[in-house]
Amino acid sequence: MKRHEELILTLLLCLLTACSNTPKNPQLTDKQPVIYPDYVGVTIPAGIAPLNFNMGDTRFDRMDVVVKGSRGGEMHVNGEWADFDIDEWHALTRKNVGGQLTFTVCARTDGAWTQYRDFTVEVSSYPLEDYGLTYRRIPPGYEIGGNIGIYQRDIHTFDESPIVQETALPGRCFNCHTPNRTDPRWLTMQIRGEGGGTMVQIDGKQSWLNTKTDSTKAAGSYAYWHPSGNYCAYAVNTVHQSFFTGAKSNLEVYHRFSDVVVLDVRSNELLLSPQLQTDDLEIFPAFSSDGKTLYYSSSKPCNVPAEYLKVKCSLVALPFDAATGTFGTEADTLLNGPQTDRSYTLARPSYDGRWLMYCVSGRSNFPVAQRDADLWLMDLGTRETRCLTEVNSNYSESYHNWASGSRWFVFSSKREDGAYTKLYLACIDDEGRVSKPFLLPQRAPRRYYASMFDAYNVPDFTKTKVNVDIREMQRQVSSEERKQVKIR
Repeated sequence: MKRHEELILTLLLCLLTACSNTPKNPQLTDKQPVIYPDYVGVTIPAGIAPLNFNMGDTRFDRMDVVVKGSRGGEMHVNGEWADFDIDEWHALTRKNVGGQLTFTVCARTDGAWTQYRDFTVEVSSYPLEDYGLTYRRIPPGYEIGGNIGIYQRDIHTFDESPIVQETALPGRCFNCHTPNRTDPRWLTMQIRGEGGGTMVQIDGKQSWLNTKTDSTKAAGSYAYWHPSGNYCAYAVNTVHQSFFTGAKSNLEVYHRFSDVVVLDVRSNELLLSPQLQTDDLEIFPAFSSDGKTLYYSSSKPCNVPAEYLKVKCSLVALPFDAATGTFGTEADTLLNGPQTDRSYTLARPSYDGRWLMYCVSGRSNFPVAQRDADLWLMDLGTRETRCLTEVNSNYSESYHNWASGSRWFVFSSKREDGAYTKLYLACIDDEGRVSKPFLLPQRAPRRYYASMFDAYNVPDFTKTKVNVDIREMQRQVSSEERKQVKIR
């Protein structure tokens, strides 16, 4: 009998607890909820990872959220944060392509529930079918160490996995992990430090190159593939840092020299051009969608860091003939930095040939270190330009790249705290209108981002998962065997 009474008491306690966790006669407010991340009014692709969120005010200890689709379907979650089932979320978003999701949020604090005004999320008719994102995670401490890593993330789930970490290659710095137009079958990566070199991987086969020659100033970095997969453009430079003591700025990143070269990956030959090896600093190459143009930024040499305010990059286009591996003789200045007193960097053409996205800042050829760096857009058909006010903030926006379908793009932003770059995604329509960006979803967003002491940089989309043989990479780096590239 005693055991029976204990079971009844336990059941009653469970029922009372369940009832206290469920909104009952909540106080209604006309205000929309303040949530983290801010997903109110964003546009998402069907099948993206769930937009899990917390209340912005940490005093709330429980949430109750109902999501209804304008074209059918409904979800309900109740817990410390809005934690949606992945399969149910995918089904709901796919059912509502071209429609919207309406969120009804109730939140509890001090035992009392409040129901907020509904907010909506648009489900775009433009698909985002790429597998995921690659990016480097690095503590913004401006030094080697802290287990720098290049990671990939399945954007349809919360699965993240390392491609390479510093634990596998101790003491090395690596970056410039670049697929060919989101296709990771073509991949290049630069390893700096002892045993450094340029990795070119095609269909799983790694080649390790020494891309520095007697005719070039440094090894390759800041890479970009030609759409044919036969060529890869690199900047050759060294990166330097200086630090401020004032509160407004803490860091200036600069290059004392920089040229652009193109590697023929079939023959391991470098293609040079008088236009790309000058006394000016040529940096951040990118091929056009048809492969007939090489975009890059160029600035006049000056005495850096003393004259750091004088670094103003122009955006330049140079013809390229893939059949012969030759360059045109006339460079076209699309945007003149010194004349406009601005700096134009990181040109990234959309793969459909419609748009050119780039960074604009007051100075510098390293926009992620510039607080005023914004994203701008050029219509390549008309050369009309505009500031992307829909995505810019009061802090640095940079490191942008396009998804394979040219309807979605990713960029890094320091908008949350001015120090740590995080990844945001946004959509662009036929008229060039851009949606409100959304922070890369995480399963437990506040817990994840509050405990994340890495900055994200150089994000890019990949159609499929990246496969790199780490053991082979360790062997190659340790052996220091490098194929020496030649000048054609």
